[in-house]
Amino acid sequence: MTRSVPRQRADVAESPVATMDGRAGHDRRTTDLLRAAAHAAGPERRRLVDQAVLENLGIADAISRRYGGRGLDSDELRQVAYLGLVAAAQRFDPERGHDFVSFAVPTILGEVKRYFRDHAWAVRPPRRIQELRAAMTSASDELSQQFGSAPTAEDLAGHLGIAVEDVREAERSGDHYTALSIDQPTTADSDDAAGTLLGDTLGAADAGYDRSEAMVLLTAACRALPRRDAHILYLRFFLGWTQHEIGAEIGVTQMQVSRLLARILRQLRANIGETT
Repeated sequence: MTRSVPRQRADVAESPVATMDGRAGHDRRTTDLLRAAAHAAGPERRRLVDQAVLENLGIADAISRRYGGRGLDSDELRQVAYLGLVAAAQRFDPERGHDFVSFAVPTILGEVKRYFRDHAWAVRPPRRIQELRAAMTSASDELSQQFGSAPTAEDLAGHLGIAVEDVREAERSGDHYTALSIDQPTTADSDDAAGTLLGDTLGAADAGYDRSEAMVLLTAACRALPRRDAHILYLRFFLGWTQHEIGAEIGVTQMQVSRLLARILRQLRANIGETT
């Protein structure tokens, strides 16, 4: 695959997971770069878009790692995520008022899922489902630009004029990816390594990567929430308020708070590309 991203990455690529102030500054820099790019042309536009991409490579890295271990080459998957990031930078409209990360995450996810759809089926689903997934990917790209965040299953169903259960069935078909056997021999560069099994090379998961990855994706997902939903989430999970206390604060019952939290968490899962 032809690499379409700048070859040097900026040190600031991981800044979205550093601090809240750091993320805000990072967002402003990215928006300023892409706003300037929108009014530039030729080499200057390419330079500005490239710089915005470099500022956000950590997002693509996190998403590609999240989808790793499903039978596709990790470097190839990373390049697909980078291509999605480049596409997001080229299509982002800063005048819509959305932040770039909230727009980029569903765009990158769409590219990665499209690549899996085309290259990684272990059990190929019926053509109807394949075509529906293709339509959903296109619709998701369009609605992400419109909403500034990933659409829900209900959004996709309404846009495509189909039942929500059809959307969920197509989403579940994403479980049919190619599986690698842990007994598969690895490619050896020397005689000493010949015969090494894939399972023998697997180490423990790096908790640091997991935390950084989760922060990148959740940051984007949370910022895409409406202000009231974000406030409820903050009270519940950051301040540790009970549902009863939250209800008293916002003027609803405890049962309504429970339903609100369930809906908000579903939206977060949709924003980071998970299905339930």
